[in-house]
Amino acid sequence: MELELTSDQELFVDTARRFLTDTCPPTELRNLRHSPEGFDRAYWRQGAELGWTSLLVADDDGGGSVSGAGVRDLALVANELGRHAAPGPLLPTNVVAAALSRFGTGKQKAQELRGLLTGDLVATWCLTGPRPLDDVGDVRLAATETGAGFRLTGRKSLVEAGAQADLLLVAARHDDRLTQVLVPADAPGVTIAPLHSLDLTRRFAEITFSEVEVPATAVVGEPGEGQGDVEALLRLAIVIQLAEMVGAMGRALDITIEWAFDRYTFGRPLASYQELKHRFADMKMWLEASHAIADAAAAAVQENAPDAAELVSAGKAYVGRYGPELVQDCVQMHGGIGLTFDHDLHLYLRRVVIGSMLYGTVAEHHDRLTVILEEKEEAA
Repeated sequence: MELELTSDQELFVDTARRFLTDTCPPTELRNLRHSPEGFDRAYWRQGAELGWTSLLVADDDGGGSVSGAGVRDLALVANELGRHAAPGPLLPTNVVAAALSRFGTGKQKAQELRGLLTGDLVATWCLTGPRPLDDVGDVRLAATETGAGFRLTGRKSLVEAGAQADLLLVAARHDDRLTQVLVPADAPGVTIAPLHSLDLTRRFAEITFSEVEVPATAVVGEPGEGQGDVEALLRLAIVIQLAEMVGAMGRALDITIEWAFDRYTFGRPLASYQELKHRFADMKMWLEASHAIADAAAAAVQENAPDAAELVSAGKAYVGRYGPELVQDCVQMHGGIGLTFDHDLHLYLRRVVIGSMLYGTVAEHHDRLTVILEEKEEAA
């Protein structure tokens, strides 16, 4: 969470917080584990009415942000969703909305983007393939040019809200270059297989494209020129993900600090023991550093700064490393009660662990950082 917010941003965050508190109590999250959707469509439309889907969309396309900095405003919303472990396809829908606003045609903006803005449509981004082709940014799904458009063949995996989405933005390789196309989820040849998810409310799927025919009008951006577009969308996705992970980390630590002061052992508060004080200091440092790198990444992506890719990968490497450890420590400090399903901590642990594995692991982002730093050294 940024330290200095405008009055409009404070109102925006407070509205989102009160809405999530009312609609997403932990008891409701536990009930949603049995829901195939993982979220209620009416709930998502209310979120859209609050502006959650319009922040990365240009004013001329029907969008708009609170402060004029849509990426940073969206990070504030994502932080609140993390603090509540709330459901909803915030990340994938906003990535697709940003793609359509930036690179889409007039028809795509008037129809599909309009549906995303109102919450009537849900979209997801199909980027990575199944193992062993799941490295971040490694696109192997083939797009073969036909007389009328493209034919898609291949698989995408760990697609968030894949079985719930109405629209699929698919990154495909065409003549060793990248092309993105918008595909209806019910198009002939598209098979969606839901996957089991560690998160109680977040759903994932593996999607198979068996010679799926798409017209040329389905292309988002320029055919064969999608490498830069994909990298830009990847940075957006990771910024949203970082904000959500940091929100979940902060809530888990708040719960644990409160517990440590309320829980007495041998006549003393648990928080008074020296060993736990040292551990709390480490956890607080990890949380504040995660806040700092997540905010820096959001600001860099907002401004399209030269070091945006570096900051995004640094953020994912750091938060992906220390986020799960922080929440695991919170669970350990609660003792046996922290391992029960009725306690709330596992909601945040699930959210952070899943986030640490999506859109690049810690090791993959270390590799990306190495490449960036080597290129900078060669250019110097």
